[in-house]
Amino acid sequence: MSANFTILGAGVCGLAVAAALCGRGAKVVLVDPVGAPGEHACSWWAGGMLAPECEGFSAEPEVVRQGRFATDWWARQGAEVHRQGTMVVALGRDQAELKTFARRVPAAGWSDKDDIKAKEPHLSGRYQKALFVSDETHLDPRKTLQNLFERLSGDGVTFSTDANHLEGQIIDCRGLAARDLLPDLRGVKGEMLVVRCNDAELHRPVRLLHPRFPLYIVPRGDGVFMLGATQIESSERTRATLRSVSELINAAYALHPAFGEAELLEIGVDARPAFPDNQPRIRHTQDRIYVNGLFRHGFLLAPSLAEMVADLVINGTTPEVWYEDHR
Repeated sequence: MSANFTILGAGVCGLAVAAALCGRGAKVVLVDPVGAPGEHACSWWAGGMLAPECEGFSAEPEVVRQGRFATDWWARQGAEVHRQGTMVVALGRDQAELKTFARRVPAAGWSDKDDIKAKEPHLSGRYQKALFVSDETHLDPRKTLQNLFERLSGDGVTFSTDANHLEGQIIDCRGLAARDLLPDLRGVKGEMLVVRCNDAELHRPVRLLHPRFPLYIVPRGDGVFMLGATQIESSERTRATLRSVSELINAAYALHPAFGEAELLEIGVDARPAFPDNQPRIRHTQDRIYVNGLFRHGFLLAPSLAEMVADLVINGTTPEVWYEDHR
């Protein structure tokens, strides 16, 4: 007989947990007050970079190791994963940042101007050297969420907007909304832009290093790019500041002047859920299991945590990121 589970929250974490449980034959109900994925979810505004090695520049080794699981997992879920690597550049005055990045990210190899020209012709001539991480990938978060939602619906997962629709083991994946029960959860505000620039062509995510405000640009196809993202200690989810938007635009223009003529399509704002140490947790109280604190690594870490949860509830295996809460 299949087990019964109710997952709260249909963002990237909730959908990933549902996929992991459904893949093991469990009966799953997924409850979200808004329903299908959309702009109400933090993961809607994600960059979609599956870049564990680059994240190792500032994240803990566990994030790198667990994140390496993500690319193949998303591909198995039917996501369109672009395996183009990541290029990392710096302006002339910030070349020291490149050397620091190379020391902290062993997987990053140096590219000279000829290699830059071969990989990213539109950056040719602007940068004499760069770093390239070959195994990293990216996806379109919105298409991925929508496609996974539709696939799970077809695979028998029940989606409900009724908060009282609770049966079996409750698995709480509500992100920042879970602060009502997780008082140590905090918000980290992120702002991003979506632009259209037909005069610039990038084949992969490009990171522009800066001592104060790093930028990444992710191609979405058809001249559309996602620019991100700020990182501000705030739980505010709705207000982009002029300063942040200006810094994103200026950084993109510094990367390539063609972005100065880009059409601004969207300004996105949300707050990422994080614990004090910015590490994810699988926590257990008397009545529910929490999966939370993915910080800015939602698409990168959701697959690993989802499989850990499935191993816990199906096989009794203690997760690596386990935290027993005796409240």
